[in-house]
Amino acid sequence: MITSQNVAEAIVKLVAAEALAPIVGNLVFGRLVNRDYEKTVAQAGDTVNIAIPPILVANNIAEGGTVTPQSPNLGNAQIVLNTHIEATFGIPDVTKALAVPDLLKTYMQPAIIAIVEKIETDIASLYSNFTYNQAVGSAAGISESVVDSAETALFTAKVPPQDMKFLIVNAATFGALRQVARFTEFQTVGYAAGGPGGTNGIIDANMPGAGPLGANGKLKDFLVFRSQFIAKPSTTTYNMAFSRDALGLAIRRLPQPIPGTGAVAEYAEMGDFGVRIVMSYAPNSLAQQFTVDCLYGCAVIRNNFGIQVQSNN
Repeated sequence: MITSQNVAEAIVKLVAAEALAPIVGNLVFGRLVNRDYEKTVAQAGDTVNIAIPPILVANNIAEGGTVTPQSPNLGNAQIVLNTHIEATFGIPDVTKALAVPDLLKTYMQPAIIAIVEKIETDIASLYSNFTYNQAVGSAAGISESVVDSAETALFTAKVPPQDMKFLIVNAATFGALRQVARFTEFQTVGYAAGGPGGTNGIIDANMPGAGPLGANGKLKDFLVFRSQFIAKPSTTTYNMAFSRDALGLAIRRLPQPIPGTGAVAEYAEMGDFGVRIVMSYAPNSLAQQFTVDCLYGCAVIRNNFGIQVQSNN
């Protein structure tokens, strides 16, 4: 039996399906950090535990010695779901939009991008919480020695050598890196991309999917990305270098609308990332109103695995 409820649910499912592609396609920080998502309902202000590899100490058990159990809580990090964001738009003729997929994308993609940009901005603003390692660079141009110092600091802070390390910079710093006259490793090792006397020390990325993310390549053991959301509150640009477990992004489902209110919701979920899409009627505009919202929290979860890389670019 076809009812208005069935039609409403079908409409919002179709709209939700259009949300999936731009969610992941527009993430940079959100794809590189420790991302934790569960299909459980939560409320703003809830605290969630996310699993990270614990730091344990190897004990020497001499003859007659005892084993000292170590706390299993070492592998948990807590993040508060303190941000509930939304982007709302109206569709005057929803049936026409559903009949023309490109028109539906025209409505949906800006809302999803607005959500993603807010998440990216919040993660980028966590640079000030990297306090374990002393910041490298200054309000001056980026250089080989600055990048080398950042990599050395993370190595000294015991970031596992096999872990991927990321350097996220703004557009100007990214351009300046590409124009550094040479990088020592490329002079001595002689990679084809840089080579002796080469003018670009960044070699091709070796991480699957790096291209769509905007990675230019690998430099000083960092995969280099550029982001529009790197903070520059004054004359100093606060670029960030980190490994995955330095930062965490926790996302949880928002509840379904109260029955009988006329609102219908569907979840768009992909790659440990999810949003809720609610369709309701807006009587003042005589249109169907769609609200895309997301409940999340982000935080530094392993301080020694990240560092500020400052520049003036």
